[in-house]
Amino acid sequence: MLMMTLKIVDLGPVAALRNFTFDTFQRLEPRQYRDTPVRVVDIDDQALMELGQWPWPRTKVAALLERLAELGAATVVLDMIFAEPDRTSPSLIAEVLEAGNPEATGQVRDMLMRLPDHDEVFAEALRKMPVVLGFAALEQTRVERPAVKSGYAIAGTHPREILKPFRGAVRNLDTLEQAAGGVGGISLGQDSASEIVRQLPMLFSDGDGLYPGLTLEALRVAQGAASVVIRSTGASREQGGGQPALVDLRVGQFPVPLTPQGELFLYYDRNRSDRIISVRDLFNRSHEETTRARVEGHIVFVGTSAAGLLDRRITALGETVAGVTIHAQAAEQILTQDFLWRPDWASGAETVATLLSGVIVAFLLTRLGARYAALVIAGVAACLLAAAWLVFSEFRLLLDPVYPTLSALIVYFALTALFYLTTDRDRRFIRQAFGRYLAPELLHKLEAAPDTLRLGGEIRLMTILFLDIRGFTAISERLSPEALVNFLNALFSPLTDAIQREQGVVDKYIGDSVMAFWNAPVDVPDHAARACAAALRMRDIVDQLNRNDAFGLQAAGLNDWRVQVGIGLNTGAACVGNMGSEARFNYSTVGDAVNIAARIEGECKRVGAPILVSEATIQAAPGFAVLEAGAMTLKGKSEPVKLFALVGDRQHASSADFQHLTQDHRQMLDAIAAGDEKKALEHLLACRRRGGPALVGFYSSFIDRLRTSSVTEMNPVLISSNRGEDDGLSDTALARIV
Repeated sequence: MLMMTLKIVDLGPVAALRNFTFDTFQRLEPRQYRDTPVRVVDIDDQALMELGQWPWPRTKVAALLERLAELGAATVVLDMIFAEPDRTSPSLIAEVLEAGNPEATGQVRDMLMRLPDHDEVFAEALRKMPVVLGFAALEQTRVERPAVKSGYAIAGTHPREILKPFRGAVRNLDTLEQAAGGVGGISLGQDSASEIVRQLPMLFSDGDGLYPGLTLEALRVAQGAASVVIRSTGASREQGGGQPALVDLRVGQFPVPLTPQGELFLYYDRNRSDRIISVRDLFNRSHEETTRARVEGHIVFVGTSAAGLLDRRITALGETVAGVTIHAQAAEQILTQDFLWRPDWASGAETVATLLSGVIVAFLLTRLGARYAALVIAGVAACLLAAAWLVFSEFRLLLDPVYPTLSALIVYFALTALFYLTTDRDRRFIRQAFGRYLAPELLHKLEAAPDTLRLGGEIRLMTILFLDIRGFTAISERLSPEALVNFLNALFSPLTDAIQREQGVVDKYIGDSVMAFWNAPVDVPDHAARACAAALRMRDIVDQLNRNDAFGLQAAGLNDWRVQVGIGLNTGAACVGNMGSEARFNYSTVGDAVNIAARIEGECKRVGAPILVSEATIQAAPGFAVLEAGAMTLKGKSEPVKLFALVGDRQHASSADFQHLTQDHRQMLDAIAAGDEKKALEHLLACRRRGGPALVGFYSSFIDRLRTSSVTEMNPVLISSNRGEDDGLSDTALARIV
């Protein structure tokens, strides 16, 4: 719609770009010169130096006409106006003498008055041959109107209802116009901004009468035609659906296509000497035969290229030429029928192309994105320009490629800006919603695909982590509210960094607990391994914070207190997405896999291990240092779930010490399963010795189990209570049990 409005308004800069395109076409392929019966007699600077300054006496102009008649010129066209009486006429000189010297003798005055009047001499020369005079149409109001020498046959809307009327005219003396064979307008259709002449008016109107342009009148007089036939909208087969417009005209045997405003598109040839004769050469009788051959039977346009007379114009080829040569080139076009033209369907075709280009760009942007759409648009623009050039070079049609191209560009930039604003809004929303919980690399991926953030969810294979602070109630009772907040911040900040470092998402903080997950909202192929690595790092962070008293417990007098956490991991299918309402929602995950992860975290205290993971997680992340804790019946689950204590990373798993520990641990479990109490205790002792302080709590669960149950009643479901780093049972005491 915007481009349609711009096309109707036709803004100056856009029109200038279109004109530049058409000018470029002409410069690439100008009109080919063919020798036609058209010549220009140039009153140039050298002629003025030899024959006298301008204006010449009318007797000298008459002598010029007589010379052209002698040389056999068919028609002479004077691209000039003789609006005032000749000041060199004898009668006017007599009046000047009498006014300056009242005592002058009557004899001198009588002698001057008996000499012929120069304007009469000039008029007589006009009567002897076909001559066309010019007039200038004015915007200013002026009563004078030029003489009408031509008749008109009009089919369709009268041109006076179409043409912009002029308000006045600079015309010739009555005696001269009456003697001339024709009178035509010399005004050129000059672009006020670029001063380039691209169209030449063929018709003028004052709102009542109709007047021909100088070139049109020259061709009419040269052919001896009495009238000009004009067609406009409303004529047969020229019905037209919009504003009334001129279509074409016929002068004698030559049809002339017109713009809707009655102008001729000028198709320029290079300014060349073949069509120009200097006035000096005209009076040089030493080359009589050559001059006669160039003049005889020709339409001769007479004008000036002298710099001081200010009749210099710029053509579409970029050349500065005398105005008279533009009229001559227009006459050449008509005689050779070599036109530039815009058919009546051109505007409709350009409108369709404008709409299509906008629709195509909009479609491409939604499918390809801004970068690839820009390449396609460049190709479309090149095709439009190539098509416009093709129809120009082959058929001399002027089809505008500017508006369709601008339409494509405007739609591209408008939609790109809209997409940018929308994307920027989505990115701001994503950063506000996820900036504190997502690692930067995940945040960038999510910003690149914000459409994933819509209300609803999807089922994904995920790894879920739950963390809980052990003994938090007791800690909160001993700390002030401000100190408690500082405590949680000191703990959760580095733990969150550990999760995000491994591309995890912090789902929420629930009092003294943290929930996180992997493999959403973007894919994390090794999510289970990354979750295990994050859990190990979180365990080490807590140990480091305890050593540095980062929680301020020792400063608060709680010297014997150490912060301990339990971490549960599970891998499984869960529903993840934006949950809530359209106005307010959170990105979270729910499902049985989430519930199992929470229950696993709850078993950490019973098993005596800071990190417990499910068998599904171990299968998804093989190679980590894990120790089987046994199969446990979790709350809400009917079937036992095999759990593992996560001890270390893959490097730790490949160490010799851990390999020996794994063998002893496996043998311990086999002995328990076989009911061999003695071997079970032997291997348990070996495991305690190899595991060191870090696994004291874990193996305490097995000691408590052996204390309370006979081996024959044992099964892999192990119950325990975590006594911390030391269960009070030394290796010596354990040996006595064995």
